Amino acid sequence: MKKNMQKMLALLLVLVVVNFSCARPVLAFTVGEEREVGEILLYQIRLAFPLIDDPDISQYINELGAEVLKVSSAHFFDYRFFVIKNKEFNAFAAPSGLIFFHSGLIETMNSEDELVSVMAHEVGHVVSRHIASRMEKGSKVGLGAMAVALAGLALGGGGVAGQALLAGSMAASQALNLHFSRQDEEEADLLSYGWMKKMERDPVAMEKMLKSMRRITRYRMDQVPQYLLTHPDPEARLGYVQSLMAVDGSALKKPSPIDDFSFVRAKYRILSQIEDEGQFRNFLATKIADPNASAFDKTMARYGLSQVEREANNYDRSHDLLREVIAAYPDRSILLVDLGRVELAAGHQDKALALTLQASSQNPQDLWAVFQLAKIYLELGRMKEAEINLFTVAREMPEYSQVYFELGKLRATQGNQGESSFYLGKYYLYEGRIELAQENFEKVIKERALPRDIFEDAEKMLDTIERLEDGPGSKQKQEEEKKKKEEEQRRDRRR
Repeated sequence: MKKNMQKMLALLLVLVVVNFSCARPVLAFTVGEEREVGEILLYQIRLAFPLIDDPDISQYINELGAEVLKVSSAHFFDYRFFVIKNKEFNAFAAPSGLIFFHSGLIETMNSEDELVSVMAHEVGHVVSRHIASRMEKGSKVGLGAMAVALAGLALGGGGVAGQALLAGSMAASQALNLHFSRQDEEEADLLSYGWMKKMERDPVAMEKMLKSMRRITRYRMDQVPQYLLTHPDPEARLGYVQSLMAVDGSALKKPSPIDDFSFVRAKYRILSQIEDEGQFRNFLATKIADPNASAFDKTMARYGLSQVEREANNYDRSHDLLREVIAAYPDRSILLVDLGRVELAAGHQDKALALTLQASSQNPQDLWAVFQLAKIYLELGRMKEAEINLFTVAREMPEYSQVYFELGKLRATQGNQGESSFYLGKYYLYEGRIELAQENFEKVIKERALPRDIFEDAEKMLDTIERLEDGPGSKQKQEEEKKKKEEEQRRDRRR
């Protein structure tokens, strides 16, 4: 009887989410205040960790996010999705539609559907404005301090960076109130489940991810990952999702298999940047040698190995492995960009240009190709073409730090020191290096001959820096930079 009642309740909830896929609005914390907290929080996270935001990774994860947003509703914000370079098992939905995935969480995933299930769950928290409902307004806790507390949770309050942000924060005592309740989790899971069905994604992926979370909880009880602190009780969540699936039963349409090429490529690109080279190399070699592994798994393992070899400067081996992958997937133009990147690193600019132009002609919207073309043109001294491509990337990905570094170099080469300082200032700001960002923006302010929009933008950036300077994350970063400079000076004196 009790089980039947649970099934009836779950069915009722499914009908609610299908017919009314948005939660009640929360009026206690305004949309404008959420945007302000979100802006400060993003900079605080940049202070603590680098983002893995190469155009191919950023474009992939944001296009995937756009698929989720298309079937959801009640969007107050422009959503942005980020990958943090950090091995913590964590994901976090922040105010104003900022959603972060730690690379350590992506490492545990085995399919694109699993990534989408977590992504949809986090979007569910934002749509329902769960964080906004828990953020207390008052004279004792300012928006900036609240952003610092949220950043501490997003980065993992149990980790060094998270503790540094929470320590000394006026809102540290509020952090405990920011954890999601069981009701919040069920609401987000319900929304996610309904959206997965609308997208014709396999809801079983939700079950698989929750089983992974349960396993990690059991084996890491001494140090529970932050995701399982802010998103409590995976056992209860698993039971809830399984009850939804049981209600659907035979009516649950089995979706067509999703092509996981883009997911695995992105995953291996990420892992090649964060994993120990020897361990990752052994993992991939074992997969290639496994007689039970599928042809797809073996081919993608070769792709992952090509990235390891490139990172190790073994360009010939990386080239050969990529050629094998291209032979298996000749229609994937992004592989030509990867190969062109290897050729450029090996000093073969003409080969790199031909490959990347071919890829760009096949997919003109590929920002990975556009950015690599810019770098090739810079090496070839074709500055005008490089400039066009760099500004295309900057327009489409305005928070990508590396594009401003390349623009700064380009303007310096052209003898335009004022604009060079401006772009380098943006690069350092987005890299979380506040002191160097401030130095460059102050140079811009002294250059009265610069275009008015650049001058005004530099003033805004200095205002942002002023708001960040009191944050513990900024102070920690400045101390690290100071020690680094002192060490470099000592090395210079010894020489």
